[in-house]
Amino acid sequence: MPQLLLSNSERIAPTAVAVDGHKPVGTDVDFPDVLADLDVDVEELPDDVVEYGRARVGETEESRTRLLAELEDMIYEKGDVTPHRMDEKFLLRFLRARHFKLNATYKLFVNYYRFRESHPDYYTINPLDLSFIADSDVLSVLPYREQTGRRILIYKLGNWNTNEFDMNEILKASLATLELGILEPMAQILGGVVIFDMNGFTLQHAYQITPKVVSTIFDLIVYSIPMKTYAIHIINESWVFETVFNLFKPLLGNRYNEMLFFHGKNMDSLHKHIDPKYLPKVYGGVRPHYSYQHWFVNLKNNATVIRGKYLPYVNNS
Repeated sequence: MPQLLLSNSERIAPTAVAVDGHKPVGTDVDFPDVLADLDVDVEELPDDVVEYGRARVGETEESRTRLLAELEDMIYEKGDVTPHRMDEKFLLRFLRARHFKLNATYKLFVNYYRFRESHPDYYTINPLDLSFIADSDVLSVLPYREQTGRRILIYKLGNWNTNEFDMNEILKASLATLELGILEPMAQILGGVVIFDMNGFTLQHAYQITPKVVSTIFDLIVYSIPMKTYAIHIINESWVFETVFNLFKPLLGNRYNEMLFFHGKNMDSLHKHIDPKYLPKVYGGVRPHYSYQHWFVNLKNNATVIRGKYLPYVNNS
């Protein structure tokens, strides 16, 4: 089972950054690590995360200072895009996403802004207005981290009512979720884990995933967002999923093939990667179901989000 370089799995949920005396909802006395809120204003990262950043991502105080300056100079000198912000916190997420490799970081930065330019409709929404996606339980983020400190994003595409919203809305919600997620320094360094639960996925769903949709997914998730995916787990897949997956397969590089794991209905196989202590009961774990609406309630009362820190939807730093 994959672990960080140093063990620190028994984490306590961070104190929510709230306003007007609002207390967070959705906490659980049986599981003190549960809190559907962002851990953004971190003064110091845990030692194991710092060590992971040094050993696996290439982040040290020296590399951070030097490459932030070099990246800023490159952006201004080349002038390929016109960024809406250039502060260190913003640039740092791109460096972390590409393991402090300058040229790869710059390419990601340019791709990010070109995606914004070609998909303006994705950036005219407030992510907190997408709660209808949560109501359908098509996309959710567990309100705690798994054993290595990573967050888990779950897609249940079988719950998708194609008569109510199209794939474009799911992609917008995915972008909003990722943009909010990468506000967390831990997520920038460690990346995240994705579970695709394909139970109930039918031909009606498959017909919505056109080659254009596939291209947009790759432009967004693979090439344009400064968020690392550590592992992708596919469960409850069927021949319908395999038909759709064949559209993606030619576009996958070796890196993504290595992070893909297919489990079918074998939850023991999934547990080799994610400790059942950090999975819902439906996946052979011990956790109850937590409403994704708790995230929307807490984020609307999160001071960092309210101040506009959930970029790129506003022009603050």
